Amino acid sequence: MKRSGRSVAPPVALHELTAVSADGTRLHVELHGPKDAPAVVLAHGWTCSTQFWAAQIRDLAADHRVIAYDQRGHGRTSAAAKAGHSTRALADDLEAVLTAALEPGRKAVLAGHSMGGMTLMAASARPAFTEHAAAVLLCSTGSSRLIDRSLVVPVRPGRARTRITRAVLASRAPLGPVTALSKQILRYATMGPGSAPEKVAECARIVHACPRATRVAWAHVLAALDLDSGVKELAVPAAVLSGTADRLTPIVHARALAAALPDCVDLVELTGAGHMTPVEAPEAVTGRIRWLADVYLKTEKEQQKEGVA
Repeated sequence: MKRSGRSVAPPVALHELTAVSADGTRLHVELHGPKDAPAVVLAHGWTCSTQFWAAQIRDLAADHRVIAYDQRGHGRTSAAAKAGHSTRALADDLEAVLTAALEPGRKAVLAGHSMGGMTLMAASARPAFTEHAAAVLLCSTGSSRLIDRSLVVPVRPGRARTRITRAVLASRAPLGPVTALSKQILRYATMGPGSAPEKVAECARIVHACPRATRVAWAHVLAALDLDSGVKELAVPAAVLSGTADRLTPIVHARALAAALPDCVDLVELTGAGHMTPVEAPEAVTGRIRWLADVYLKTEKEQQKEGVA
C-alpha cells in the first residue's frame, strides 16, 4: 500500500522500553528521533495503537524526540483485568510513561487523540504531568456527554438515539477481517466523506487489530466519561483540533473544550475531516504539534545555557 509514493509502514523505533503502571500493567513505549531534541509524547485513541501516529512520527522524528506508547490492551501493551479500565488507569499509565521516558524535569509537548486526549485531561493534576507537560494538543476529543452528542446513529437526539449509540459502540460483535463493507462502515462512522481509500484502509487495519475485549471494556468507560473537572485543571497552554465532519466527537466538543480550558491558545476546525484526524489530515496535526514545540519548548542546550547564566 502506497501513499504519495511513500510507504505507510509504521516507522521503526530507535529504542523501546517498558513502563510499569500503578497496577502492574506493562506498557509498550517507543522512542524515535534524537535523544536531546525537543520532546513530544503521543497518546493514541480507542481501538488504535502507536501505528496510528505513523505520519506524525515519520515527520517529527527528524528533529524531535518522539515518545509514543500503546494504551493498555492496545497494540503491544498487555491487556488489563476487567477492573483495570478507568480514567484513573489512563492517568496512571501516562504518568508511568512520562516517568520512564523523560529525565526528571524535562518538558515535552503532549498530544492526545480521542481517548488519548481524555488521558491528558484525566492526568492534568498528576505530579508527573505537571512536571513534564509544557503544552498539549487535544485532538478530536471531548470531556463528557460522548454518547449523548454522538452523531454516529443518524436519528434525532433523544433517549432512543443515546440507547442505540451506546449499544452500537459497546457491541461485542467481532469486527472480523477488513472487507469492502467494513471499510465503508468505518468510513461512515469515523472519517470524513472525502477520505481517500488508502487512508480508510489504513485506519481499518489498525482498528480491526484491536482485541474485542479491549474495545468493549473501553467503550463502557467512554460512555460514562466525565472529565470536565480535569479540563479546568489543565493549566498548561493547550491547542484544540477537530474535524467538522466528526461523528464520534462532533465539533461541539472542541468548541466546549476551547471555552473551558484555562489557557487555550488555538482552536483548529478542519473542514470536512472526520474523527481520525492524524491519518486524515496528517500535515495539519503535525503542524500544530510542531508549532507548540517551537513556541513552548526549549532545547536541552538552551536550558543548560540558562542554567549557567
